[in-house]
Amino acid sequence: MSVRTVDVGGAQPYRITIGADLLRDGTLLAQPLRGRHALVASDANVAPLYARRVVDALRAARPDAHIATCVMPAGEQEKTLTRFGDTIDALAALGATRDACVYALGGGVVGDLAGFAAACWMRGIDCVQLPTTLLAMVDSSVGGKTAVDLPQGKNLVGAFHPPRAVLADATTLRTLPARELRAGLAEVAKYGAIVDAAFLDWLAGHSEALLGGDAEVLCEAIARSCAHKAAIVERDPFEHGERALLNFGHTFGHAIEAAQDYGALNHGEAVAIGMVLAARLSAALGLATDTDTMILRALLQRFGLPTALPAGLDPDALLARMRLDKKAQASGLRFVLWEGLGRARVVPDVPEDAVLGILRNA
Repeated sequence: MSVRTVDVGGAQPYRITIGADLLRDGTLLAQPLRGRHALVASDANVAPLYARRVVDALRAARPDAHIATCVMPAGEQEKTLTRFGDTIDALAALGATRDACVYALGGGVVGDLAGFAAACWMRGIDCVQLPTTLLAMVDSSVGGKTAVDLPQGKNLVGAFHPPRAVLADATTLRTLPARELRAGLAEVAKYGAIVDAAFLDWLAGHSEALLGGDAEVLCEAIARSCAHKAAIVERDPFEHGERALLNFGHTFGHAIEAAQDYGALNHGEAVAIGMVLAARLSAALGLATDTDTMILRALLQRFGLPTALPAGLDPDALLARMRLDKKAQASGLRFVLWEGLGRARVVPDVPEDAVLGILRNA
């Protein structure tokens, strides 16, 4: 399998490397390690599969290094201040100095939480993202957003902290449950929805290969997704403008996740529903056509993703959660909507009755 790279520019540039067996490459893993302390943070699902591989590769390349592991329970419900505290305690026990590095080995939860711990320890140490899910490879590992959840909402406590490097080892996708692979494809489709309509056509044409785990096709999808995100992040590192487009579907999706206590739908599934709802809201506001919504919905359904609001969720309660969303402003709700396939934009002051109308008929 060929190795692909995507460079993220800006004030703190770094490289995304995509390929096979990267977690065995001690030289590549050790390259960002400036000091002698490394903490490999992972979860109970991923650590038994890959933590020893990473530690052994690091030790072979850097025999002088002091390496520890921190393993948290798996699941979005664990992305809490308590687990953040556990990771900070692990850094303290290691005696991590300011040139230490946290290796975030896992999906988006591990990447967000470990990255946030790295952002806070001694006011900021290095972090290397080692994503093991498709969703993390194409989204959360890139761009430096780190956070934990509160009962009131998702990602409400966090920091911008770009990684020193991202190593996306596609070999790890072989052990990824089919449901998690489909969840990642939701975020892949998002890039087509917001900036690249032709990418949606490519995804539709390669849907069977993607769902079947074809390594070369998956790496191409990952590289194209990361290139889109890298370009946007480079232009808007702190989400003052264009970067907000990456949240297409997320205002609805985050509200759904929080309403279900992060225990029913996973993030990608919630975002898939959220994108369809955002497309329907766009059509209701006269920004786009229903035909575009149907095309997006059909692709997501081809990937085996849900596209309708789960039964039993209260529209008014969902709207209340949206008011806490980070994209909301004092003047009202702010959504990422679209003018059709590949043409997303931020729309301020969206009428709440229009949002409720979509939720009540979802």
